[in-house]
Amino acid sequence: MPSGAVSLHALSSFSLSLVLVFLVLGVCGRPANNSVLREKEKGKEGGEEQELLPPDHLTGVKLERDGHLNRDFHHELFLGRDRDEFEEDTEPRRNRRKLVVIFDKVDINNDKKISAKEMQRWIMEKTDEHFQEAVEENKIHFRAVDPDGDGHVSWDEYKIKFLASKGFNEQEIAEKIKNNEELKIDEETQEVLDNLKDRWYQADNPPPDLLLSEQEFLSFLHPEHSRGMLHFMVQEIIRDLDQDGDKKLTLPEFISLPVGTVENQQAQDIDDDWVRDRRKEFQEVIDANRDGIVTMEELEEYMDPMNEHNALNEARQMIAVADENQNHHLELEEILKYSEYFTGSKLMDYARNVHEEF
Repeated sequence: MPSGAVSLHALSSFSLSLVLVFLVLGVCGRPANNSVLREKEKGKEGGEEQELLPPDHLTGVKLERDGHLNRDFHHELFLGRDRDEFEEDTEPRRNRRKLVVIFDKVDINNDKKISAKEMQRWIMEKTDEHFQEAVEENKIHFRAVDPDGDGHVSWDEYKIKFLASKGFNEQEIAEKIKNNEELKIDEETQEVLDNLKDRWYQADNPPPDLLLSEQEFLSFLHPEHSRGMLHFMVQEIIRDLDQDGDKKLTLPEFISLPVGTVENQQAQDIDDDWVRDRRKEFQEVIDANRDGIVTMEELEEYMDPMNEHNALNEARQMIAVADENQNHHLELEEILKYSEYFTGSKLMDYARNVHEEF
């Protein structure tokens, strides 16, 4: 069973621009990337609900819970906890120095180049950092929903806190639940509760008692921490994308989430990019045996953040992106030149002067 963690992260420039285009222009296209929208809500409202809702975005996991590609995946793999520093610091020279420090840490044999094995080791270390982040955050979130401090949270305790975060009167809700009275809840909120209860059941390890321990609550919020919950998340994604009910995904199913009316060329380009990226990911990465079908097992292996084989494949792909001299290694100049891929920061103008300063 994987052990590790995930947390919410800041928006990438691409994700933010995509959301703004769709909101400002009123374009009805593919389903909204809920992880992006929730990040915006967190910024506006202080994130109280984030403590209670399992996040759509799972740091270091390739797909969001809503089935969208995680566009910050490579940044998260390469930077680990350092990703916030790169996002907050807009000074290219300082970010360049940070990147040089990271390069030296990855290059454990000090031969001034990074091999696939060195990158694999680094990816596993950074993934573990994300796992530990989630464990630390879970402790805080668990205390918030375990007011009596008995080390277990009942479904009713959680439901009361969740509804209170949605604006319901906490005492009134608690009293009605205690007396088995009907709750007057809008249809949308009830649907969310039903989905959460399904996840709650899945996180409740045998023997099932509907009481979640701190570890079970971690699995509830972060399915990547539990093989069973990861399997359940994969089931949910396939259920949402599978059009013929065979519990497998074809390429057309993976790239054909509903498309709305595209009203301008910019929106069309975004839509085309979305399809292109998903097509490439399906054909080159997810469909491991290249038979044109993605099974539940293939998708689960693809999404498992602690899969060492996946880490090695990612390491090779990351090297291939910037390996201009085709020696199957990464030199510092190559990482600096392709810094946006690794960190989200553009440092290309500074890469050519690296030897002068270091």
